[in-house]
Amino acid sequence: MIFFYLSSNLGNFANMTQEYQIRVLPQVAYTEENIKQYIAEEKGLDVRTLYQVRVLKRSIDARQRQIFVNLKVRAYINEFPQEEEFVRTDYPNVERGKPVIVVGEGPGGLFAALRLIEKGLRPIVLERGKNVRERKKDLALITKTQKIDALSNYSFGEGGAGAYSDGKLYTRSKKRGSVEKILNVFCQHGASASILADAHPHIGTDKLPRVIENMRNTILKSGGEVHFLTKMTRLLMAENRVVGVEAVDLQNQCQLEFRGPVILATGHSARDVYRYLNEARVEIEAKGIAVGVRLEHPSELIDQIQYHNKNGRGKYLPAAEYSFVTQVDGRGVYSFCMCPGGFVIPAATEKEQIVVNGMSPSNRGTAWSNSGMVVEMHPEDCMKIVGEDKEDALSVMRFQEQLEKTCWQQGNMKQTAPAQRMADFISGRLSYDLPKSSYAPGLISSPLHFWLPSFVSKRLQAAFKVFGKNAHGFLTNEAVMIAAETRTSSPVRIIRDRATLQHVRLQGLFPCGEGAGYAGGIVSAGIDGERCAEMAALYVEGL
Repeated sequence: MIFFYLSSNLGNFANMTQEYQIRVLPQVAYTEENIKQYIAEEKGLDVRTLYQVRVLKRSIDARQRQIFVNLKVRAYINEFPQEEEFVRTDYPNVERGKPVIVVGEGPGGLFAALRLIEKGLRPIVLERGKNVRERKKDLALITKTQKIDALSNYSFGEGGAGAYSDGKLYTRSKKRGSVEKILNVFCQHGASASILADAHPHIGTDKLPRVIENMRNTILKSGGEVHFLTKMTRLLMAENRVVGVEAVDLQNQCQLEFRGPVILATGHSARDVYRYLNEARVEIEAKGIAVGVRLEHPSELIDQIQYHNKNGRGKYLPAAEYSFVTQVDGRGVYSFCMCPGGFVIPAATEKEQIVVNGMSPSNRGTAWSNSGMVVEMHPEDCMKIVGEDKEDALSVMRFQEQLEKTCWQQGNMKQTAPAQRMADFISGRLSYDLPKSSYAPGLISSPLHFWLPSFVSKRLQAAFKVFGKNAHGFLTNEAVMIAAETRTSSPVRIIRDRATLQHVRLQGLFPCGEGAGYAGGIVSAGIDGERCAEMAALYVEGL
């Protein structure tokens, strides 16, 4: 007790920093001034000596009716911080560095390119879509024209599928690489430092494009190259070695050739790449996915359920999140990519498809909250549904395509999505009207319980009953199911060596990220991009 008293009083006149773990009410955690006042009272300090307080970790404990916020804070006593809130990475000039081709400018490709620069190599990035600003215009046209641009949509273009579908940074892939490094690079390029503290960090669809643009500018300033509307058409090979790619300039309709080892980071929706690899006898295999719907509730209702309060989240809490999982008949059924205060978006990549996904702006302030509700599916499950007897590498992809086309047909062959109220789905009855929805192209009432594969629909019905028991009010006709969520992960895995991350047969080819079947989300794809870049650097050294 004496030691604590002395150390506490020492802070009143000495320059120092001190870290504290505190558990406070939401209104205390809401502002820095409130946190300062709390620490001063709790630790016996003069609040005037607390020059600044930084939140290092933040999480909400909503398990009980009284909600608390857990904080790890660093208090600067009689001094201001000398260091930035994030750790910067130095990017040297690599104009004269050896080239490495990066196919795809999603998170896997972006972080691969930046890590290559750190290693002194010159990344040449090829992106089939448009830059992140031009993409935005094409996304707005989907609602107006009910048509999909196959080159510029919610999956294709600078930033990949994550750029305009939320920017959530939570990952469980912490053993594969440094999550902190990925988050710090985002901060260096304009993301809020709050992502370093939050338990479930999130940049927001409205802010992430600018961050991505800054990352691209770092690549260019360092001497790298970025080519938009440039689509890889085939790998250049010499025996069992990849030595470059052929590509087509989609603006000028001319053939291009780029030489160097290849990091293939094309994302989980580049089906033409999978078909090419299969035809070229590059070793790939079918991979299990999860399929279901987007389930959308009023955000106020989710706030009331999760915060155990009829008044919802109030002034000091963010839009509530949820996470559900159960087992039904040997397969997992779970919520996926939950978007509090968000939108449901049209995420198809070609004509005659309906695919839905979710996103949230940085303030998570819309009237709706949505989540994927999906059923785990193995390749053999998909084969049975499409009526195939023999598995091949593209069997799961064909299942995806079939279901997406069925959704398009059910949606009047437009981007109006087939939908059904949640309780009606459980009861097996058509919804004669639908609630207001964030899905801008519009909804059309459809008996999802009837035409969705029974493998999926029966398990969803059973799981929703379980979730409704666990969270009173969750199973309701105020919620609407929007079909279909099919792009949870890649339907194909490009087989690579665990040690070198190169393809199992082709040296100089580094399958990367979600599209290769080795990541699931922005951060894990970024980590995999960095790892592939490191292995590519070792490969170049050995040439």
